[in-house]
Amino acid sequence: MKRTGILNRHLAGELARLGHGDGVLVCDAGMPIPDGPRVVDLAFRAGVPSFAEVLDGLLAELVVEGATAAREVREANAQAWALLDGRLPALELVTHERLKELSAGARLVVRTGEARPYANVLLRCGVFF
Repeated sequence: MKRTGILNRHLAGELARLGHGDGVLVCDAGMPIPDGPRVVDLAFRAGVPSFAEVLDGLLAELVVEGATAAREVREANAQAWALLDGRLPALELVTHERLKELSAGARLVVRTGEARPYANVLLRCGVFF
């Protein structure tokens, strides 16, 4: 049994499959999930687990070289904006509609229970060397 890190076996397995350049969409409970990417749905109840908890857990496990979020987050969700702005390298902002289009190319979608708007980010995996 794993001692630390992500214990969810489905999520841990999907993370192990990722490579350089792969996209991981971390999204709130309301984000439309496109057909195509693998999905690990962690949503349990509204707000559980939170976007912040899941994002921090993923950032502890992944090498991230860039990220994309909806520019609407700055006005509509100050908490999510502060989280994204403070933790992500090379954060690009696009319209929410464009983020939904880009999410179709993600390799993995991790759905949280977050119930506040625009708590979504598309992470681009880097390489550790």
